[in-house]
Amino acid sequence: MEKQFLINAFEKGEAWRLFKIIGEFVEGVETLQDIGPAVSIFGSARVNADDPIYKKTEKLAALFAKNGFAVMTGGGGGIMEAANKGAAEAGGTSIGLNIILPHEQIPNPYATIKLDFKYFFIRKVMLIKYAMAYIMMPGGFGTLDELFESVTLVQTRRIKPLPIILVGSDYWSGLIEWIKESLMKNNRISPEDLDILQIIDEPEQIVKTIKKFVII
Repeated sequence: MEKQFLINAFEKGEAWRLFKIIGEFVEGVETLQDIGPAVSIFGSARVNADDPIYKKTEKLAALFAKNGFAVMTGGGGGIMEAANKGAAEAGGTSIGLNIILPHEQIPNPYATIKLDFKYFFIRKVMLIKYAMAYIMMPGGFGTLDELFESVTLVQTRRIKPLPIILVGSDYWSGLIEWIKESLMKNNRISPEDLDILQIIDEPEQIVKTIKKFVII
């Protein structure tokens, strides 16, 4: 039976597991290195198809596809499904990087390029490395992890200052206020660090903003 707690599974004599990690990196690089301009869309797996944010994500992904961008997601349901569906039905490249979990995540059927990962950190590297912008739809702990990973990499100049867009001012404005009041006022971040993030609500404006950074 496959062990559930993979990070804790590194016991004495289990260095061979590193080859599985290397294998996931190799498969990811080989599959994604030629996808062209792409955006990664992050967000909750717990969003139903009749939710307005699902519809907005679907529309946004379709606009990206029509403007020459591949769309990458974590490959699951909810917002990830909406993004893959929008891109695929618009005739674009729809990429799903699914995480293998003992429960919850089932790959959505709309990805035209699919990869499965056991390790979250490898999947996250691929979603960041091969995208030219990061779109954060409303989500939970996983989305917050991906958000702050992206912000930290830009802040520390480990990656280029690519756009990080928070979609939904009603959802994200409280977080931005907390960052200002708790982080910036206590000198935990610099004022210019706030410029890494943008809140934009309208799909058309999001695509227009991203196109300023990329020549298709």
